Amino acid sequence: MEYTLEVIPLPVSDIDRSMEFYRDKLGFHVDIDTEVMPGMRIVQLTPPGSGCSIALGDAIWETMVDGRRPAPGSYQGLQLCVADAKAAHAELVARGLDVTEPVQHAPQDGGTFMYFKDPDGNGWAIQEYRVRASTPLREAIVRVL
Repeated sequence: MEYTLEVIPLPVSDIDRSMEFYRDKLGFHVDIDTEVMPGMRIVQLTPPGSGCSIALGDAIWETMVDGRRPAPGSYQGLQLCVADAKAAHAELVARGLDVTEPVQHAPQDGGTFMYFKDPDGNGWAIQEYRVRASTPLREAIVRVL
């Protein structure tokens, strides 16, 4: 049985502000913006080229196992991957994103990162994997293992 990670609910304080941030500053595609049932609005956004989306919604947490809503801004360590950190940095800065300069923590592919926070303080990293420019993700992972 294969399992795929496809949607991550993200705790935010203002759905519209967050949707605009992810759409305009990061270039995420708005897949869904609808009230799925009375009082439950869901906005789902997907990064370009990704098979995983984020979901924003105020009542989304009520359908989870224990129903507790994480505090907006409490998620840290969310990660995006790109094939070229310098090009991604230039694009994001041009979009108005406050993102750190790429930092090489290790010389091997996968060792370069940059960081940013969304309007609520949820923390993201962007990791460079140059191999992704020529090798699909699934094949790149098999090579590493």
